[in-house]
Amino acid sequence: MRSNQVAVVGAAETTELGVVPNMSQLQLHADAALNAIADAGLKLSDIDGFATAVETPQQVCHYLGIKPTWVDGTSVGGCSFMLHVRHAAAAIEAGLCKTVLITHAESGKSMIGKAPRSIAADSLQGQFEAPFGVYGPPSMFPIPVLRFMKTYGITHEQLASVAVVQREWAAKNPRAMMKDPITVADVLNSRMIAYPFRLLQCCLVTDGGGALILTSADRAKDFPTKPVYIMGTGESVETPMVSQMETFNSSRAFKTAGPLAFKEAGIAHRDVDHLMIYDAFAHLPLFGLGDLGFMPHEETGRFIADGNTRPGGKLPLNTNGGGLSYMHSGMYGMYALQESVRQMRGIAPAQVPNAKISVCHGVGGMFAASGTIVFTNER
Repeated sequence: MRSNQVAVVGAAETTELGVVPNMSQLQLHADAALNAIADAGLKLSDIDGFATAVETPQQVCHYLGIKPTWVDGTSVGGCSFMLHVRHAAAAIEAGLCKTVLITHAESGKSMIGKAPRSIAADSLQGQFEAPFGVYGPPSMFPIPVLRFMKTYGITHEQLASVAVVQREWAAKNPRAMMKDPITVADVLNSRMIAYPFRLLQCCLVTDGGGALILTSADRAKDFPTKPVYIMGTGESVETPMVSQMETFNSSRAFKTAGPLAFKEAGIAHRDVDHLMIYDAFAHLPLFGLGDLGFMPHEETGRFIADGNTRPGGKLPLNTNGGGLSYMHSGMYGMYALQESVRQMRGIAPAQVPNAKISVCHGVGGMFAASGTIVFTNER
């Protein structure tokens, strides 16, 4: 895909975030979609491309009353929406559609209209992981993270500092779920979940959603909102078991998606003004900084602990507060994308001055998938 040929012209989250017991998951999709369409100054009838995850495209399209000629139901976990952006940009450039709507919503807290997750007994996970107590991120991540910490000399205090710094960003964001300041001591004294993770190092569980609208860069100039151009994209997947075994030494999916996006965008690390890294748990920003090539893994803990990613730091990271303090309904990628777009539009609550390039890096499927998008506000 060529750089800067497709732009985001609409972006919005659901009207409410947090605990929304009066709306089903499907209604949250519709709420986010209608907000993004209004942001772009469009009508439902203008949409001819659609993408979503978890809910099927036909379900959401039927509910909204749209009949797109291009759809994408890729669902690989929390970074699915980064992949949707990449696929939609390619489809627009190929002439398969003109205006793509991407939606995400989950009733992660209230569980209204959300199908329960289950593991089939005859699946690989059901046969070889679940019988031994490995079920979900809190029980799956700790051992690889401990190995990562030992291998690269990451301390518990450095890991705790990730949550502390992101709470500083959340304090600047009126929509953040958690805004009260915390210290490293607060994090290390919070309730143990699964060693080494304590409560304040684990993601929130909330309700909400978001939506994006993409079109060609040539058309974007006619929209009422400031276009945010897509400079580069990357994606990769691998088998979850292999990924988990290699997590302590970073994931191959991470290492593939990031460099692809940087190469397509034609940028170096020094060009990045703003960075979003999926942070369902506190260790992920450390993994992301290393896997994206910003620095060796052994330097990541000290880099964050020394304040380089906090407000006023040299590399603003997760400026909405992240999945630890802003919002996490189960799949966080859409919220990271929303913040990158806000930063490039210059309207973020904690706006980074003069930011021109934002990198948004997501993971999903228990480290088995990754997607990276490079945004810019200049063409």
